[in-house]
Amino acid sequence: MQRIGLLLVGLLALARAPARAQDATGTTLWRVAATTLATPPALAQGAAAALWNPAQTQDSARLQLAFEAIQTPSSIDATGVIGTMRIPAGTVGHLGIIFGRVGLSDITQTADSPDPTGSTVPVYTYAFGANWAKRLSGTDLGATLAFHETRLDVTVADRWTLDVGASRALGGDRFRVAAATHFFSSFSADDPAQDVYAGVEARLWQGPVSEGGDRAVVRGRYGISFAHGFTADHQLGVGAEFSRIVAFDLLFAHEGGYGDGAWRLVAGLGLNIGKYRIAVARDAGVNELGSAYRVGVEARFK
Repeated sequence: MQRIGLLLVGLLALARAPARAQDATGTTLWRVAATTLATPPALAQGAAAALWNPAQTQDSARLQLAFEAIQTPSSIDATGVIGTMRIPAGTVGHLGIIFGRVGLSDITQTADSPDPTGSTVPVYTYAFGANWAKRLSGTDLGATLAFHETRLDVTVADRWTLDVGASRALGGDRFRVAAATHFFSSFSADDPAQDVYAGVEARLWQGPVSEGGDRAVVRGRYGISFAHGFTADHQLGVGAEFSRIVAFDLLFAHEGGYGDGAWRLVAGLGLNIGKYRIAVARDAGVNELGSAYRVGVEARFK
């Protein structure tokens, strides 16, 4: 959440800054939304997870639809939505479209005093793009081409990004490694307008949990976000899945920043009911800022 403070402090100043600084502000808004992820971004799975890692091919459904809503505490008052649609395209792989928007809704203009004038300052960013993914020689590959618009008051900045991602299981499903770029638009290792994600997942235990043959799998995860112009973010988590119906995820994330950073906790719950998957997650927050929430539903039509 340290980056949230940086965002709020510098927001109005950035409204008059060059477009590149405005792009960085848009990406920071997406990092605020990512605080509700209960897995490292590189290891996220599902139709909506294509926003974080384009390499999503694990589902054979003829149509996938997903929608997620994000709400941060009132002290930040940021809201976000993510919507995706994916279809199989034969030998081409999987094709899809992605839309996402994150904005702040409680910033008002002032004049000669701290009292608001009643006029709201629009602050938001949105992304709209096309996604491709395919499994080649056991490795899931993906790419997303997206258009972005970020608005800070009367200033609007547009840009295009091209992200690539990969995910591969090793030793059956004992291990999985994944990596992806996020909002890549410049060949720079310290651009705050983009990130690079990487992660590794290991199966810690699996076995029966009931006389009826129900089985559980427990996995450990580690992720890192870097190449964004400040100290890397680290994510350490564990997940448990029961009979492919119920899943619990717990993540400890250390946010980098221009200072010492901070630790925070995120918990997630997933439930498969027929063709639907319902997911909820809560970020416990830091520095008494309050909790952020994410609620999502994914439909898979065979």
